[in-house]
Amino acid sequence: MDTSSIALPSPFASSSSPLPVELTRDQARSAVAAGSGGHGGPGGRGGHPGGGAANAATPRNASASDWIAVAAGALGALLATLDISITNSALPQIQGQIGASGTEGTWISTGYLMSEIVMIPLAAWLTRVLGLRRFLMLNAVFFTLFSMMCGASSSLAEMVVGRIGQGFAGGAMIPTAQMIIRTRLPRHQMPVGMAMFGLIVLLGPLLGPVVGGWLTENANWRWCFFLNLPISATIVTLLMLGLKREPTHLQAFFKADWLGIVGLTIGLSTLTVVLEEGQRERWFDSPLIVWLSIVSAVGIAMMLVAQFTAEKPIVKLSLLGNRNYASVIYIVFTVGAGLYGVSYLLPQFLATIAGYNAQQSGNIMLLSGLPAFLMMPFLPRLISRVDIRLLVIVGLLCFFASCMLDIDLTAQSVGHDFTMSQLLRGVGQMLAMMPLNQASMAAVEAQDAGDAAGLYNMARNLGGSVGLALLGTLIDRRTAYHDAMLRETITANSSLGQAHLAANAASFFAQTGDSVHAQLQATAQLAAEIAQQASVMTFSETFYALGIALLLCVPLALLLKQPTGFSSGGH
Repeated sequence: MDTSSIALPSPFASSSSPLPVELTRDQARSAVAAGSGGHGGPGGRGGHPGGGAANAATPRNASASDWIAVAAGALGALLATLDISITNSALPQIQGQIGASGTEGTWISTGYLMSEIVMIPLAAWLTRVLGLRRFLMLNAVFFTLFSMMCGASSSLAEMVVGRIGQGFAGGAMIPTAQMIIRTRLPRHQMPVGMAMFGLIVLLGPLLGPVVGGWLTENANWRWCFFLNLPISATIVTLLMLGLKREPTHLQAFFKADWLGIVGLTIGLSTLTVVLEEGQRERWFDSPLIVWLSIVSAVGIAMMLVAQFTAEKPIVKLSLLGNRNYASVIYIVFTVGAGLYGVSYLLPQFLATIAGYNAQQSGNIMLLSGLPAFLMMPFLPRLISRVDIRLLVIVGLLCFFASCMLDIDLTAQSVGHDFTMSQLLRGVGQMLAMMPLNQASMAAVEAQDAGDAAGLYNMARNLGGSVGLALLGTLIDRRTAYHDAMLRETITANSSLGQAHLAANAASFFAQTGDSVHAQLQATAQLAAEIAQQASVMTFSETFYALGIALLLCVPLALLLKQPTGFSSGGH
């Protein structure tokens, strides 16, 4: 994630010719290329006497401190994405020990998501206020403290407060990882950093259930949170080595778009709760959902008013007037729905139909991460040499094809039946998401890069929440529809169904000798088989709907703008 005006890390500074405290992304790179004679900073950024001519002839490669900073950001993003889903497989044990019901336990995930989506667009502003190094270190420390609170919690209230705190800290780590990549790496090496970031964003949610399931089975669910302590300590160490101290700019805090900040906070947080809890609460039959929807509408209205009244709106929605950038956002929103949707649908199918536990389902989900590992070495060069529009279209078509492979499910389908679709899905995710990162940079001016990156990450997460809400509603209604249709068909017209019922009744009668009990057992078994078949039909339809949504994004990919200034040299 970029900022429109970022506090300059001290490796950019020249002792003999001080630079302005705040520079845009392109201005910072220009300052580096024209660095004062003989001073390269701690990371060797200037490096040549009369540096402008030398750097113009030979592209600067990233220094060791640059890559350490990138590694710190990447590890922070991994920690944040891992913790989104690490509690999923441990949820039954957590609920049992803190005395929470199944419905109450959903707040363990909702609390994290609602605070994360609020922090993502605020990260650029807070980075300008505190400086990148200080902001990231504070987030790593707070993430650790809230993780310890979650791990030691004995009540639902403690757990939810801890998860909300985790979400705020974790939400800052994802966009700041992009910010480090875009400000510390030269343009010809940026695809390498973006490929690393994309790999982490895709693998984190996949690894979460597997790691959480293993820790729960072999240690204790509390280690799902205590695990964050050594990782956070490593992040802090890397940040101290890779980033230099920067001054704070408190004037940016007091001059902020507070109407937009308040509106964004209450609007997005309550919208996330509505989307996450709406299906369980029966949507607008619930007074809670009605009131939260009203509050969300008020918050979003405040944010819209701020677009016209604030000097620098906290979220620059006017960027959506840019056709290229709007295309990126729509595609990312839809792909986010696809990523979150498949991550929900596949484990649900394997659990309810195939009888898999969370760890077994997680192993199948990990298959989609295999192409990411295999493609990582050459994907940056591919992005540099191939038109990103072609890559995005191929990625979307692969993702679409993977969904189409899953529409012929049966009640006998098991994990290995998803092998090909998962591998194809992994290829599609990498080919679509990595170029979209580059396209989001190319679509806007440098001074708008920070706002554009915030909207990009927010759109992906919001797309996931909206997608899950729609999928939940679709599954609920279509399952009820198919169940009713199958019951009606078997009762009215199916001689095979009646024969199957009679055969089961005869089998139970042979075991019990009670004809009434045998008939009841046979009827219950038939009802269970009908319900299972209705679920299978619904899952197939849902994969089909996801595929069509992804296919509709293909024409929009033609509107994307090819980034300039990337070359494969220097890798």
